[in-house]
Amino acid sequence: MIRREDLAPRLLTSEASEFFVPQQPECFPLGRRLGSAPATLPHHPEQQNRNNVAEDYYATLGVKRGASEQDIQKAYRDLARKYHPDLNPDDKRAKEKFQKVQAAFDILSSPDKRKQYDQFGHGFESMGRGGPGAGQPYTWSSSGGPGAGGFNFEDLLGGMPASGDPLGGGGLGDIFRQFRRGSARPTAQPAPTKGADLEHQLTVPFTTTVVGGEAQIRVRRQSGKVEDIRVKIPAGIEDGQKIRLRGQGEPGPSGAAAGDILITVSSATHPYFQRRGKRLEVKVPVTLGEAASGAKVDVPTPSGTIMLSIPRGTSSGTKLRIKGHGIQPSQGEPGDLFAEIQIVMPEKLNKADRQTLVDLASKYKRDPRAELQW
Repeated sequence: MIRREDLAPRLLTSEASEFFVPQQPECFPLGRRLGSAPATLPHHPEQQNRNNVAEDYYATLGVKRGASEQDIQKAYRDLARKYHPDLNPDDKRAKEKFQKVQAAFDILSSPDKRKQYDQFGHGFESMGRGGPGAGQPYTWSSSGGPGAGGFNFEDLLGGMPASGDPLGGGGLGDIFRQFRRGSARPTAQPAPTKGADLEHQLTVPFTTTVVGGEAQIRVRRQSGKVEDIRVKIPAGIEDGQKIRLRGQGEPGPSGAAAGDILITVSSATHPYFQRRGKRLEVKVPVTLGEAASGAKVDVPTPSGTIMLSIPRGTSSGTKLRIKGHGIQPSQGEPGDLFAEIQIVMPEKLNKADRQTLVDLASKYKRDPRAELQW
């Protein structure tokens, strides 16, 4: 037997809910009239957390966390081919899957983003990044525009052979080119390439490397043309250093800047002078009498001829220092000049003169080779 009270609506206890839940699909709050706005369902934090759990980018691409860049690239290409909206125009789930794949690849293909993602998870994009793409939805574009997560599908599939084309015909790249006709966007062209550099070897006189000067080189262009170019040699340049003539190399393509000429400078030898950095050395010949009695002799230097005093009794091989008469660099103080004395014997001595020298040596007995050793 059914009682009247069993047919009447009942209030649920406060332990269950504050809402009346009849058998009909729509829910009505207590005291609500029919036709009024539906009530908001009770808030369930656990259910909301389950809905908002961010997808694991590695799982989205089907790779392990330690996957290499090549593995990530391959997985992305395979999934992009499978779910691209141009190949699945009526499949909303394919489009959603493609967007997730694109978002995962954007993060994992960047070493910096991947590192932050591995460390902080999905929240890294809200940690003050503010860069392009942060917090933006990923979209696909058949026109190949950059966009947030956009990519050029023709680059992805254009190289696939016909035998590997699931749709047959001329390949997926041909299909995609048909999609993008009339909607192609102009792409930025790379900067023109600079013209080729030319290298040249140049040997100049020793004095030119010290005081500077000019020289001439002959250059043969790639076109076969021969050209003579004057070159300024800076003072103090060292053997093996290079001079760059900017813009005098081969012309650049399509109006680009010309290349340079690189000249490696070599120094010819000098019969009397040698160089060691800023230090200049010269061999000064003197007679036997000048060395024995002392003398004043003229010595040429980079800054002009100077008078050098030879002390009395100077031996051959003695080096005399002339301060500030060495190499003058482009910056800094000049080096010093060292004059090495070389005694020159007379070409012809008669018997009497030779005997005089022998008597002189026996008078001043000294072994000049006493300290000579290996």
